[in-house]
Amino acid sequence: MRVLVVGGAGYIGSHMVKMLGDAGADVVTYDNLSSGHRDAVLAGTLVEGDLADTAHLEGVLKSGFDAVMHFASYIQVGESVRLPGRYYRNNVANTLNLIELMVAHGIRNFIFSSTAAVFGEPEYSPIDESHRRRPINPYGMSKSMVEDMLPDFDRAHGLRSVCLRYFNAAGADPAGRLGERHDPETHLIPLILQAASGRRSHIDVYGRDYPTPDGTCVRDYVHVVDLCQAHLLAMRALLAGMPSASFNLGNGDGFSVQAVIDAARRVTGKLIRTEDAPRRPGDPARLVADSSLAKARLKWEPCYADIESILAHAWQWESRHAQKT
Repeated sequence: MRVLVVGGAGYIGSHMVKMLGDAGADVVTYDNLSSGHRDAVLAGTLVEGDLADTAHLEGVLKSGFDAVMHFASYIQVGESVRLPGRYYRNNVANTLNLIELMVAHGIRNFIFSSTAAVFGEPEYSPIDESHRRRPINPYGMSKSMVEDMLPDFDRAHGLRSVCLRYFNAAGADPAGRLGERHDPETHLIPLILQAASGRRSHIDVYGRDYPTPDGTCVRDYVHVVDLCQAHLLAMRALLAGMPSASFNLGNGDGFSVQAVIDAARRVTGKLIRTEDAPRRPGDPARLVADSSLAKARLKWEPCYADIESILAHAWQWESRHAQKT
């Protein structure tokens, strides 16, 4: 297999590149390194480039690939509300550049990194693939717009695709070589672990009055390695002739913010100071995936479903990274 991983120097993309390399694939990473890290690319070849640079991108694509995996997007919800143009330009227009050039060069298998944010406020939980897509911010809208484009490219050009909608990606490479390095960091688990390591004074808990068992928001955390396994299975299914599809990816079990903090205290042995803060606008009480379709059609099964394993791998990474800062 020859695979192009766009955004392969980022958090999830770098874990994917490592997994593809371990699987024996000829993997090429295409990344502008605006938020990714050169030293995170542990397999194959890194080509530094931007999806907006169509001439450069075409030069890479014309060398030929069996499949393309696309992880390169802006992901901060709050920033997308302040700077919507930045998100539509990068997440939508640049993705259009990519898929048009794929079609031009006869590459017909595409794995798209989507998000639970395409659903907006949940109408029921757990959320399956038939749930209406009604995003409530430009980030979610940008991902949903790409999901709307892909069936048109399938009908017109035979570009088959799989959209994988992550719920809360978390964890780190079990071998300790890769982990989250967002700047700024906005994800709950690395923020909690930064408070445990001393890189942060405390963790804010946004709202304790939700209709959940302990009053804090419930989210579905899925290990980054399990997400990458789903990508690998989706690519193999496309190469074997599976039609285009979309899948929700989560553990199917939700953990409240307080439950994650309590588990982190057990895993790290640290106190982890918390401060209560008001609810954030648009935070649903509960977001949990129904991943039964991915399990049935892709034969996907999370290996690290328990929150302690997710935290232990992330803590191993945070402990090493904190020593370098």
